Amino acid sequence: MIKFLSRFLDNYHKNQTLRGHMPGHKGRSLLPELEYAYRLDITEIAGADSLFEAEGILRQAEQQTAQVYQTPECCWSAGGSTLCIQAMLTQMKAENRTVIAARTVHRAFLNSCVLLDLSVRWVFPAEGGIIAGIYRLRDFEQALQEVSGPACLYVTSPDYAGNLQDIAGLAALCRKYHAKLLVDNAHGAHLAFLEPNRHPIRLGADFCCDSAHKTLPALTGGAFLHMQNPELVMQMKRHMQMFGSTSPSYLILHSLELCTAWLNASGREQIAFCAGRAGILKQNLAGIYHFLGSDPMHLTISADGRNLAEQLRNGSIPVECEYADSTCLVILLSPVMTEQDFLRLEKALHLCRPLPAQVPPVLPPPMKTACSLREAGLGDSECIPLELAEGRICAPVQVPCPPAVPIAVSGEILTRKWLELMAFYGLRSVAVLKNS
Repeated sequence: MIKFLSRFLDNYHKNQTLRGHMPGHKGRSLLPELEYAYRLDITEIAGADSLFEAEGILRQAEQQTAQVYQTPECCWSAGGSTLCIQAMLTQMKAENRTVIAARTVHRAFLNSCVLLDLSVRWVFPAEGGIIAGIYRLRDFEQALQEVSGPACLYVTSPDYAGNLQDIAGLAALCRKYHAKLLVDNAHGAHLAFLEPNRHPIRLGADFCCDSAHKTLPALTGGAFLHMQNPELVMQMKRHMQMFGSTSPSYLILHSLELCTAWLNASGREQIAFCAGRAGILKQNLAGIYHFLGSDPMHLTISADGRNLAEQLRNGSIPVECEYADSTCLVILLSPVMTEQDFLRLEKALHLCRPLPAQVPPVLPPPMKTACSLREAGLGDSECIPLELAEGRICAPVQVPCPPAVPIAVSGEILTRKWLELMAFYGLRSVAVLKNS
Protein backbone atom coordinates (compact mmCIF):
# COMPACT_ATOMS: atom_id res chain seq x y z
CA MET A 1 0.00 0.00 0.00
CA ILE A 2 1.04 3.61 -0.54
CA LYS A 3 2.08 5.68 2.48
CA PHE A 4 0.74 9.00 1.19
CA LEU A 5 1.33 11.07 4.32
CA SER A 6 4.68 9.47 5.15
CA ARG A 7 5.96 10.21 1.66
CA PHE A 8 4.83 13.84 1.85
CA LEU A 9 6.43 14.41 5.27
CA ASP A 10 9.72 12.83 4.22
CA ASN A 11 9.89 14.91 1.04
CA TYR A 12 9.00 18.09 2.88
CA HIS A 13 11.91 17.60 5.27
CA LYS A 14 14.36 16.66 2.51
CA ASN A 15 13.49 19.81 0.52
CA GLN A 16 14.66 21.91 3.49
CA THR A 17 11.80 24.36 2.94
CA LEU A 18 11.97 27.42 5.18
CA ARG A 19 8.96 26.95 7.45
CA GLY A 20 7.06 30.22 7.49
CA HIS A 21 4.02 28.55 9.06
CA MET A 22 2.92 26.99 12.32
CA PRO A 23 4.00 25.30 14.53
CA GLY A 24 6.47 27.65 16.12
CA HIS A 25 9.14 25.04 16.73
CA LYS A 26 9.88 25.10 12.94
CA GLY A 27 10.76 21.42 12.95
CA ARG A 28 13.48 21.82 15.60
CA SER A 29 13.23 20.05 18.92
CA LEU A 30 14.40 21.39 22.27
CA LEU A 31 15.50 17.82 23.03
CA PRO A 32 17.68 15.84 20.61
CA GLU A 33 15.71 12.69 21.44
CA LEU A 34 12.56 14.22 19.89
CA GLU A 35 14.18 15.72 16.80
CA TYR A 36 12.57 13.27 14.37
CA ALA A 37 9.08 13.80 15.81
CA TYR A 38 9.39 17.59 15.63
CA ARG A 39 10.58 17.31 12.04
CA LEU A 40 7.33 15.60 11.05
CA ASP A 41 5.03 17.89 13.05
CA ILE A 42 3.44 20.25 10.54
CA THR A 43 0.12 21.93 9.89
CA GLU A 44 -2.24 22.16 6.90
CA ILE A 45 0.25 23.49 4.36
CA ALA A 46 -0.03 23.14 0.58
CA GLY A 47 -0.12 19.49 -0.37
CA ALA A 48 -0.66 18.23 3.18
CA ASP A 49 -4.46 18.22 2.83
CA SER A 50 -6.85 19.21 5.64
CA LEU A 51 -8.39 16.49 7.77
CA PHE A 52 -11.95 17.80 8.01
CA GLU A 53 -12.07 18.85 4.35
CA ALA A 54 -9.85 16.03 3.11
CA GLU A 55 -9.71 15.50 -0.64
CA GLY A 56 -6.01 14.76 -1.16
CA ILE A 57 -3.46 12.57 0.60
CA LEU A 58 -5.45 12.30 3.84
CA ARG A 59 -8.60 11.21 2.01
CA GLN A 60 -6.60 8.64 0.07
CA ALA A 61 -5.04 7.39 3.29
CA GLU A 62 -8.46 7.12 4.98
CA GLN A 63 -9.77 5.10 2.05
CA GLN A 64 -6.86 2.71 2.44
CA THR A 65 -7.80 2.22 6.08
CA ALA A 66 -11.36 1.39 5.03
CA GLN A 67 -10.00 -1.14 2.53
CA VAL A 68 -7.80 -2.80 5.13
CA TYR A 69 -10.72 -2.97 7.60
CA GLN A 70 -13.13 -4.03 4.84
CA THR A 71 -15.59 -1.32 5.84
CA PRO A 72 -17.47 0.92 3.37
CA GLU A 73 -15.90 4.13 4.70
CA CYS A 74 -13.58 5.47 7.38
CA CYS A 75 -12.66 8.87 8.76
CA TRP A 76 -9.55 9.47 10.81
CA SER A 77 -9.58 11.21 14.18
CA ALA A 78 -6.70 12.84 16.02
CA GLY A 79 -9.07 13.47 18.93
CA GLY A 80 -9.55 9.87 19.95
CA SER A 81 -12.85 8.01 19.95
CA THR A 82 -14.30 10.97 21.84
CA LEU A 83 -14.40 12.99 18.62
CA CYS A 84 -15.95 10.05 16.77
CA ILE A 85 -18.64 9.68 19.45
CA GLN A 86 -19.44 13.37 19.19
CA ALA A 87 -19.83 13.04 15.42
CA MET A 88 -22.01 9.92 15.62
CA LEU A 89 -24.37 11.54 18.12
CA THR A 90 -24.49 14.77 16.13
CA GLN A 91 -25.74 12.74 13.17
CA MET A 92 -28.40 11.14 15.37
CA LYS A 93 -29.42 14.62 16.51
CA ALA A 94 -29.66 15.72 12.89
CA GLU A 95 -31.89 12.71 12.14
CA ASN A 96 -34.05 13.52 15.19
CA ARG A 97 -33.57 10.05 16.66
CA THR A 98 -34.31 9.03 20.24
CA VAL A 99 -31.13 7.66 21.83
CA ILE A 100 -31.37 4.32 23.62
CA ALA A 101 -28.09 3.46 25.31
CA ALA A 102 -26.57 0.64 27.33
CA ARG A 103 -25.78 2.18 30.70
CA THR A 104 -22.08 1.18 30.67
CA VAL A 105 -21.09 4.21 28.60
CA HIS A 106 -17.92 6.29 28.65
CA ARG A 107 -18.19 9.82 29.99
CA ALA A 108 -17.43 11.06 26.45
CA PHE A 109 -20.93 9.87 25.52
CA LEU A 110 -22.52 11.79 28.38
CA ASN A 111 -20.54 14.95 27.68
CA SER A 112 -21.64 14.75 24.05
CA CYS A 113 -25.27 14.44 25.12
CA VAL A 114 -24.87 17.51 27.33
CA LEU A 115 -23.41 19.55 24.47
CA LEU A 116 -26.04 18.35 21.98
CA ASP A 117 -28.94 18.50 24.45
CA LEU A 118 -29.84 14.86 23.91
CA SER A 119 -31.98 12.85 26.28
CA VAL A 120 -31.26 9.15 26.76
CA ARG A 121 -33.40 6.12 27.43
CA TRP A 122 -31.20 3.77 29.50
CA VAL A 123 -30.94 -0.01 29.33
CA PHE A 124 -29.21 -1.62 32.31
CA PRO A 125 -27.04 -4.78 32.22
CA ALA A 126 -28.65 -8.11 33.04
CA GLU A 127 -25.35 -9.55 34.34
CA GLY A 128 -22.27 -7.95 35.87
CA GLY A 129 -21.92 -4.53 37.42
CA ILE A 130 -22.39 -0.97 36.29
CA ILE A 131 -18.80 -0.62 34.98
CA ALA A 132 -19.06 -3.66 32.70
CA GLY A 133 -21.79 -6.17 31.99
CA ILE A 134 -23.83 -8.29 29.61
CA TYR A 135 -27.14 -7.15 28.17
CA ARG A 136 -30.25 -8.97 26.93
CA LEU A 137 -31.60 -8.34 23.45
CA ARG A 138 -35.15 -8.36 24.77
CA ASP A 139 -34.43 -5.35 26.98
CA PHE A 140 -33.29 -3.35 23.96
CA GLU A 141 -36.31 -4.55 21.97
CA GLN A 142 -38.64 -3.43 24.73
CA ALA A 143 -37.00 -0.01 24.72
CA LEU A 144 -37.41 0.22 20.94
CA GLN A 145 -41.06 -0.75 21.22
CA GLU A 146 -41.68 2.01 23.75
CA VAL A 147 -40.21 4.74 21.55
CA SER A 148 -42.37 6.60 19.07
CA GLY A 149 -40.53 7.86 16.02
CA PRO A 150 -36.99 7.14 14.79
CA ALA A 151 -34.45 5.79 17.30
CA CYS A 152 -30.91 4.54 17.64
CA LEU A 153 -29.17 2.04 19.90
CA TYR A 154 -25.79 2.89 21.44
CA VAL A 155 -23.62 0.22 23.08
CA THR A 156 -20.05 -0.15 24.29
CA SER A 157 -18.39 -3.33 23.04
CA PRO A 158 -15.86 -4.45 24.20
CA ASP A 159 -16.34 -2.86 27.60
CA TYR A 160 -13.57 -2.37 30.16
CA ALA A 161 -13.70 -6.02 31.23
CA GLY A 162 -13.56 -7.26 27.64
CA ASN A 163 -17.24 -8.26 27.39
CA LEU A 164 -18.47 -8.36 23.79
CA GLN A 165 -22.14 -7.64 23.21
CA ASP A 166 -24.32 -9.40 20.62
CA ILE A 167 -23.72 -6.83 17.88
CA ALA A 168 -25.24 -9.01 15.13
CA GLY A 169 -28.38 -9.48 17.23
CA LEU A 170 -28.61 -5.77 17.98
CA ALA A 171 -28.13 -4.97 14.28
CA ALA A 172 -31.02 -7.29 13.41
CA LEU A 173 -33.19 -5.55 16.01
CA CYS A 174 -32.33 -2.18 14.54
CA ARG A 175 -33.28 -3.33 11.06
CA LYS A 176 -36.59 -4.65 12.42
CA TYR A 177 -37.44 -1.31 14.05
CA HIS A 178 -35.78 0.96 11.44
CA ALA A 179 -33.26 2.16 14.02
CA LYS A 180 -29.55 2.88 13.73
CA LEU A 181 -26.86 0.99 15.66
CA LEU A 182 -23.89 2.93 17.07
CA VAL A 183 -21.03 1.03 18.73
CA ASP A 184 -18.32 2.44 20.96
CA ASN A 185 -15.66 -0.02 19.79
CA ALA A 186 -12.84 2.05 21.28
CA HIS A 187 -11.29 -1.05 22.85
CA GLY A 188 -11.83 -3.23 19.77
CA ALA A 189 -9.77 -1.81 16.89
CA HIS A 190 -8.28 -5.30 16.47
CA LEU A 191 -11.59 -7.17 16.09
CA ALA A 192 -11.62 -6.94 12.29
CA PHE A 193 -8.46 -9.05 12.17
CA LEU A 194 -9.59 -11.98 14.28
CA GLU A 195 -11.03 -15.16 12.79
CA PRO A 196 -13.92 -14.76 12.33
CA ASN A 197 -14.08 -11.00 11.73
CA ARG A 198 -15.91 -9.53 14.74
CA HIS A 199 -15.76 -5.86 13.81
CA PRO A 200 -19.08 -4.07 14.51
CA ILE A 201 -19.45 -2.81 10.93
CA ARG A 202 -19.02 -6.35 9.59
CA LEU A 203 -21.69 -7.50 12.09
CA GLY A 204 -24.17 -4.86 10.92
CA ALA A 205 -23.55 -1.68 12.94
CA ASP A 206 -24.21 1.61 11.14
CA PHE A 207 -21.38 3.51 12.85
CA CYS A 208 -18.55 2.60 15.18
CA CYS A 209 -15.41 4.18 16.58
CA ASP A 210 -12.10 2.35 17.03
CA SER A 211 -9.37 3.79 19.25
CA ALA A 212 -6.35 2.57 17.31
CA HIS A 213 -4.09 3.63 20.17
CA LYS A 214 -5.71 1.31 22.75
CA THR A 215 -4.76 -2.08 21.33
CA LEU A 216 -2.82 -1.27 18.14
CA PRO A 217 0.53 0.53 17.53
CA ALA A 218 -0.73 4.10 17.08
CA LEU A 219 -0.08 7.28 19.03
CA THR A 220 -2.47 8.29 21.80
CA GLY A 221 -5.46 10.10 20.31
CA GLY A 222 -5.48 8.18 17.02
CA ALA A 223 -8.88 6.70 16.18
CA PHE A 224 -11.05 5.56 13.28
CA LEU A 225 -14.72 6.36 12.61
CA HIS A 226 -16.24 3.65 10.41
CA MET A 227 -19.66 3.83 8.74
CA GLN A 228 -21.91 1.73 6.54
CA ASN A 229 -23.08 4.59 4.31
CA PRO A 230 -20.20 6.10 2.30
CA GLU A 231 -22.37 9.06 1.29
CA LEU A 232 -22.15 10.37 4.87
CA VAL A 233 -18.37 10.87 4.91
CA MET A 234 -18.28 14.63 4.36
CA GLN A 235 -21.26 15.14 6.64
CA MET A 236 -19.52 13.22 9.42
CA LYS A 237 -16.38 15.29 8.84
CA ARG A 238 -18.45 18.46 9.25
CA HIS A 239 -19.73 17.07 12.54
CA MET A 240 -16.19 16.28 13.65
CA GLN A 241 -14.91 19.77 12.89
CA MET A 242 -17.55 21.22 15.23
CA PHE A 243 -15.79 19.57 18.17
CA GLY A 244 -12.22 18.84 17.05
CA SER A 245 -9.18 21.08 17.03
CA THR A 246 -8.63 23.09 13.85
CA SER A 247 -5.02 21.91 14.13
CA PRO A 248 -5.21 18.09 14.31
CA SER A 249 -1.84 16.55 15.06
CA TYR A 250 -0.02 15.34 11.95
CA LEU A 251 2.09 13.13 14.20
CA ILE A 252 -1.07 11.28 15.27
CA LEU A 253 -2.32 11.14 11.68
CA HIS A 254 1.05 9.82 10.55
CA SER A 255 0.83 7.09 13.18
CA LEU A 256 -2.61 6.09 11.86
CA GLU A 257 -1.19 5.65 8.39
CA LEU A 258 1.74 3.61 9.73
CA CYS A 259 -0.69 1.52 11.79
CA THR A 260 -2.82 0.86 8.70
CA ALA A 261 0.27 -0.21 6.73
CA TRP A 262 1.28 -2.52 9.59
CA LEU A 263 -2.20 -4.08 9.65
CA ASN A 264 -1.99 -4.64 5.91
CA ALA A 265 1.46 -6.25 6.16
CA SER A 266 1.98 -8.32 9.31
CA GLY A 267 -0.71 -7.06 11.67
CA ARG A 268 -3.18 -9.88 11.14
CA GLU A 269 -0.53 -12.50 11.93
CA GLN A 270 0.64 -10.63 15.02
CA ILE A 271 -2.93 -10.21 16.25
CA ALA A 272 -3.49 -13.94 15.79
CA PHE A 273 -0.28 -14.66 17.72
CA CYS A 274 -1.35 -12.37 20.58
CA ALA A 275 -4.83 -13.89 20.78
CA GLY A 276 -3.41 -17.41 20.78
CA ARG A 277 -0.69 -16.58 23.30
CA ALA A 278 -3.26 -14.97 25.59
CA GLY A 279 -5.20 -18.23 25.52
CA ILE A 280 -2.08 -20.21 26.48
CA LEU A 281 -1.34 -17.82 29.33
CA LYS A 282 -4.88 -18.25 30.67
CA GLN A 283 -4.54 -22.03 30.51
CA ASN A 284 -1.21 -21.94 32.34
CA LEU A 285 -2.65 -19.78 35.11
CA ALA A 286 -6.08 -21.43 35.34
CA GLY A 287 -5.28 -22.98 38.70
CA ILE A 288 -4.51 -19.58 40.23
CA TYR A 289 -6.77 -17.09 38.47
CA HIS A 290 -10.30 -16.90 37.13
CA PHE A 291 -10.49 -14.91 33.90
CA LEU A 292 -13.43 -12.85 32.66
CA GLY A 293 -14.53 -11.41 29.32
CA SER A 294 -14.40 -12.77 25.79
CA ASP A 295 -12.07 -10.33 24.01
CA PRO A 296 -8.55 -11.78 23.73
CA MET A 297 -6.82 -8.41 24.15
CA HIS A 298 -8.36 -7.95 27.60
CA LEU A 299 -6.70 -10.04 30.29
CA THR A 300 -9.37 -9.55 32.94
CA ILE A 301 -8.88 -11.29 36.27
CA SER A 302 -11.58 -11.80 38.88
CA ALA A 303 -9.80 -10.76 42.09
CA ASP A 304 -9.38 -7.85 44.47
CA GLY A 305 -7.88 -5.84 41.64
CA ARG A 306 -6.49 -3.01 43.72
CA ASN A 307 -4.48 -5.40 45.88
CA LEU A 308 -3.30 -7.39 42.86
CA ALA A 309 -2.33 -4.21 41.00
CA GLU A 310 -0.12 -3.18 43.92
CA GLN A 311 1.55 -6.59 43.98
CA LEU A 312 2.24 -6.39 40.25
CA ARG A 313 3.45 -2.81 40.38
CA ASN A 314 5.89 -3.48 43.22
CA GLY A 315 6.96 -7.00 42.25
CA SER A 316 10.34 -8.18 41.00
CA ILE A 317 8.89 -7.99 37.45
CA PRO A 318 6.99 -4.71 37.60
CA VAL A 319 3.72 -4.62 35.65
CA GLU A 320 1.40 -1.62 35.40
CA CYS A 321 -2.17 -2.65 34.66
CA GLU A 322 -4.85 -0.79 32.71
CA TYR A 323 -7.56 -0.78 35.37
CA ALA A 324 -8.26 -2.20 38.81
CA ASP A 325 -11.08 -2.11 41.32
CA SER A 326 -12.16 -4.44 44.12
CA THR A 327 -13.88 -6.81 41.65
CA CYS A 328 -11.29 -7.24 38.91
CA LEU A 329 -8.00 -6.25 37.30
CA VAL A 330 -7.56 -5.54 33.59
CA ILE A 331 -4.31 -5.87 31.66
CA LEU A 332 -4.56 -4.69 28.05
CA LEU A 333 -2.57 -6.87 25.69
CA SER A 334 -1.22 -5.83 22.31
CA PRO A 335 -0.16 -7.60 19.11
CA VAL A 336 3.26 -5.94 19.34
CA MET A 337 3.96 -7.92 22.53
CA THR A 338 6.64 -10.56 22.11
CA GLU A 339 6.96 -14.07 23.47
CA GLN A 340 9.37 -12.65 26.04
CA ASP A 341 6.71 -10.15 27.13
CA PHE A 342 4.20 -12.94 27.70
CA LEU A 343 6.74 -15.02 29.63
CA ARG A 344 7.52 -12.05 31.89
CA LEU A 345 3.82 -11.33 32.43
CA GLU A 346 3.08 -14.96 33.25
CA LYS A 347 5.95 -15.11 35.73
CA ALA A 348 4.86 -11.85 37.36
CA LEU A 349 1.33 -13.21 37.81
CA HIS A 350 2.72 -16.50 39.20
CA LEU A 351 4.56 -14.55 41.90
CA CYS A 352 1.40 -12.81 43.13
CA ARG A 353 -1.04 -14.02 45.75
CA PRO A 354 -4.46 -12.76 44.65
CA LEU A 355 -7.21 -12.01 47.13
CA PRO A 356 -10.80 -12.95 46.25
CA ALA A 357 -12.87 -10.45 44.32
CA GLN A 358 -15.42 -8.52 46.26
CA VAL A 359 -19.01 -8.92 45.09
CA PRO A 360 -20.58 -5.62 44.03
CA PRO A 361 -24.02 -4.72 45.35
CA VAL A 362 -26.97 -5.70 43.19
CA LEU A 363 -27.91 -2.85 40.87
CA PRO A 364 -30.59 -0.78 42.62
CA PRO A 365 -33.76 0.37 40.87
CA PRO A 366 -33.09 3.19 38.40
CA MET A 367 -33.00 6.68 39.86
CA LYS A 368 -35.63 9.25 38.95
CA THR A 369 -34.66 12.13 36.69
CA ALA A 370 -35.17 15.69 37.89
CA CYS A 371 -33.86 17.58 34.87
CA SER A 372 -32.16 17.07 31.52
CA LEU A 373 -28.57 16.00 31.04
CA ARG A 374 -27.82 19.44 29.62
CA GLU A 375 -29.39 21.36 32.51
CA ALA A 376 -27.52 19.28 35.08
CA GLY A 377 -24.29 19.11 33.12
CA LEU A 378 -24.04 22.86 32.67
CA GLY A 379 -25.70 23.89 35.94
CA ASP A 380 -24.09 25.57 38.93
CA SER A 381 -22.67 22.74 41.00
CA GLU A 382 -20.73 21.88 44.12
CA CYS A 383 -18.75 18.81 45.15
CA ILE A 384 -19.88 17.18 48.41
CA PRO A 385 -19.15 13.92 50.30
CA LEU A 386 -21.28 10.96 49.27
CA GLU A 387 -22.83 10.68 52.72
CA LEU A 388 -24.39 14.14 52.29
CA ALA A 389 -25.66 13.60 48.74
CA GLU A 390 -28.85 11.57 49.19
CA GLY A 391 -31.75 13.35 47.52
CA ARG A 392 -29.51 15.79 45.67
CA ILE A 393 -29.40 16.06 41.86
CA CYS A 394 -26.29 14.71 40.16
CA ALA A 395 -24.43 17.46 38.27
CA PRO A 396 -21.51 16.98 35.81
CA VAL A 397 -20.14 13.46 36.11
CA GLN A 398 -16.68 13.32 37.64
CA VAL A 399 -15.25 9.88 37.02
CA PRO A 400 -11.56 9.30 36.32
CA CYS A 401 -10.32 7.56 33.21
CA PRO A 402 -9.95 4.63 33.41
CA PRO A 403 -12.69 3.54 33.46
CA ALA A 404 -14.56 6.85 32.88
CA VAL A 405 -17.86 4.98 33.21
CA PRO A 406 -20.31 7.04 35.28
CA ILE A 407 -22.36 5.33 37.95
CA ALA A 408 -24.86 8.14 38.46
CA VAL A 409 -25.81 10.32 35.52
CA SER A 410 -26.33 14.08 35.38
CA GLY A 411 -29.90 15.03 36.25
CA GLU A 412 -30.66 11.95 38.37
CA ILE A 413 -31.82 12.22 41.98
CA LEU A 414 -29.23 10.36 44.04
CA THR A 415 -30.52 7.55 46.23
CA ARG A 416 -28.83 5.84 49.16
CA LYS A 417 -28.36 2.55 47.28
CA TRP A 418 -26.69 4.22 44.29
CA LEU A 419 -24.46 6.24 46.60
CA GLU A 420 -23.43 2.99 48.28
CA LEU A 421 -22.58 1.60 44.85
CA MET A 422 -20.45 4.67 44.14
CA ALA A 423 -18.64 4.17 47.45
CA PHE A 424 -18.05 0.50 46.59
CA TYR A 425 -16.15 1.56 43.46
CA GLY A 426 -13.98 3.94 45.45
CA LEU A 427 -15.71 7.30 44.93
CA ARG A 428 -15.79 9.56 47.96
CA SER A 429 -17.59 12.64 46.64
CA VAL A 430 -20.02 13.66 43.94
CA ALA A 431 -20.88 16.86 42.10
CA VAL A 432 -24.47 17.98 42.72
CA LEU A 433 -26.53 20.95 41.62
CA LYS A 434 -26.51 23.76 44.11
CA ASN A 435 -29.83 24.29 45.90
CA SER A 436 -31.06 20.89 44.80
